[in-house]
Amino acid sequence: MTATASAPAKAPHRPFRRLGVAAAVVAGLLLTSVAANLALEQAERSAAVPYGQRVQTSPGALNVVRTPGNGRARQSIVLLSGLGTPAPALDFAPLIRELANYDVVVVEGFGYGYSDQPPVERTVENITAELHEALAKLDVPRPYVLAGHSIAGFYTLAFANRYRNDVSAVIGIDPTVPTTQTIHADQTTVPADGINWQRLIATSGLLRWATMLVPSLVEPDGTAYTPRERDQMRRMTNWNFGNPSVLDETNRIADNARKVQTLRYPEDLPVLTFLASAKESPPDPARHETLLHNVRHHEILTLPGGHYLHWTHAPAMATKIKAFLNTNTP
Repeated sequence: MTATASAPAKAPHRPFRRLGVAAAVVAGLLLTSVAANLALEQAERSAAVPYGQRVQTSPGALNVVRTPGNGRARQSIVLLSGLGTPAPALDFAPLIRELANYDVVVVEGFGYGYSDQPPVERTVENITAELHEALAKLDVPRPYVLAGHSIAGFYTLAFANRYRNDVSAVIGIDPTVPTTQTIHADQTTVPADGINWQRLIATSGLLRWATMLVPSLVEPDGTAYTPRERDQMRRMTNWNFGNPSVLDETNRIADNARKVQTLRYPEDLPVLTFLASAKESPPDPARHETLLHNVRHHEILTLPGGHYLHWTHAPAMATKIKAFLNTNTP
């Protein structure tokens, strides 16, 4: 009988083998990136000296930076940042320097700067109550001026109606006003699978490497910041990007807009609004005028800059703020 030779074993299909090798390499690089990012963040946090002071409120500690104007200030100005600003006290630094004659107070909301990230809903009611509690504990003289950038336009509007006697004037820095689009928009940034992609990008280290290669992605425009401020803002972007508190606030934009859509500023409360002309969505002064039509003393000024007007227009803004407050507040 003739023996039959056995057939040689089939080699794995080469394209699939190469795909598996590539996937393993990518996974290895990603794990290395996550570990390196974690180590770098821990080193940065250990070496950094936190700015400001922590003020305990009912839900947690808020970080507050106060520049008292060398004791000469006759008015307090409370600055509130826009959505997702990683380090509000640093972000407002040029404007704070220009407002040296005022008691300037920057309250960093939960999820911002060095404030806590408690599991508290970022509703307009909670945000304004937390702000009011922090200012009371700091003994900030009332009435104070509220100045809000971007989404903080919701909160200054709600705060002025809820705590009217505590506010002497409101300043809007390209503030967001509730519109049909914001009220009906789907603002949810966490998809049905529950994955926080923003936080994943930060944790993976991809955001860190991108900002190292292209610092302009997160650094402010203009020349009003020191190298140290820029470096710290870049680091804190990596720390705070996509954190649960800011994510919850983002997801509640439409709901918060609905809550303030029928509100108007009290007619006897002076309001100064700065609008930015150089951005994707051009300013609509008429929309802001509608919000302020009942206010006896209000001004709307459009400046040729981007949404973060205080990055490049702090001197002009400070000059206008001083003139407005001198004319319209006691």
